Amino acid sequence: MTVLRLAWRNLIGAGIRTWLNVLVLSLSFVVIVWMQGFLEGMNRQVQDAMIATEYAGGQYWHEKYDPYDPFTLSDAHGELPPAIAELVRAGNAMPVLVVQGSIYSGGSMRPVMLRGIDPRQDIVNLPSAFLVQDSGAEELPLLIGSRMAKSAGLRQDDIITVQWRDAHGTFDAREARVVKVISTTVQSVDIGQVWLPLDRLRAMTDMAGQATLVTLRRGARPAVAPAGWTFHTPNDLLSDLRAMVKAKSGGTSIFYLILLFLAMLAIFDTQILSLFRRRKEMGTLMALGMTRGRVIELFTLEGGLHGVLAALVGAVYGIPFLAYTARTGIGMPKMMDSMGFAIGERLYSTYTPGLVLGTTVLVLIVTTIVSFLPTRRIAKLKPTDALRGRWT
Repeated sequence: MTVLRLAWRNLIGAGIRTWLNVLVLSLSFVVIVWMQGFLEGMNRQVQDAMIATEYAGGQYWHEKYDPYDPFTLSDAHGELPPAIAELVRAGNAMPVLVVQGSIYSGGSMRPVMLRGIDPRQDIVNLPSAFLVQDSGAEELPLLIGSRMAKSAGLRQDDIITVQWRDAHGTFDAREARVVKVISTTVQSVDIGQVWLPLDRLRAMTDMAGQATLVTLRRGARPAVAPAGWTFHTPNDLLSDLRAMVKAKSGGTSIFYLILLFLAMLAIFDTQILSLFRRRKEMGTLMALGMTRGRVIELFTLEGGLHGVLAALVGAVYGIPFLAYTARTGIGMPKMMDSMGFAIGERLYSTYTPGLVLGTTVLVLIVTTIVSFLPTRRIAKLKPTDALRGRWT
């Protein structure tokens, strides 16, 4: 306790030098936690949006379905096995048929993915009810996203021509009406995608009872994947996203290192200056019976207390600031929409106890180590030389 009291008194007695170091270190605390919180918030926000809009409780894929290889799509469909068909009948799963096609509008042709979906489904957050049509209507109802509408120059109630190729390789075409343009943050259900009633698409392609993938309701128990189908959990489907966020986290670590380096440079300089200016004090302490180890402990503790004070000062102004940004979020520039993240117009940060405590402990450990390094010279200091103001 004596060493702690001495360290605290010396630290406070240093005045403005101590508080400048504490301010710089507290800024590093707050900025690191703030940036980590936004990365964590982006990760959760994107995952929640993709699970709600596309993946739900997981997906069964036809064995030939590869979303990254459109050339295999013509063979990636099949009848539902009994185990999956039972899930669909119980309302715990919905089949989706994916077929390559083209749309003609304004004298131009555009390749698209025709996705058949049950208009009455409530498993994913897509307004498929707009696809419900009067039995006498001849035009094919289409649902498209706002990005798809913008790139194709389409608006609600526009009439376009849809072309597709059926299971026998025969091309066919039909007029269709854009019944709804939806706004979604999930680009994979928007860009290049055209949604239409599943039964109409099955009839058009002569693929009765067939599907390319089946989406499971969240919380429903998945059946064992039958032969010819594979089940992908939401974790599997989000693995690419996690890898992308992890790569971005690695990039921001360089920024954290720069911040920590600047703060630790200030602590290191302060320690060097203290050792130089307080040589006689060290000699007096050793002459009074304090061992070199205790003197090293005293100076290291003084440096380490900078980190404790920085955590307290950072909490004073950092907690209100972080709470405000977590509640209101920050607006995202429009360029973020083209980077493949389902973020939306605002990004909300997420701060977990592990994130705050982990950052605090890391900075305290680094501060203590940097404070200790200059004090190693005290181990070779002779009390008589120190009292004369000299180093051995």
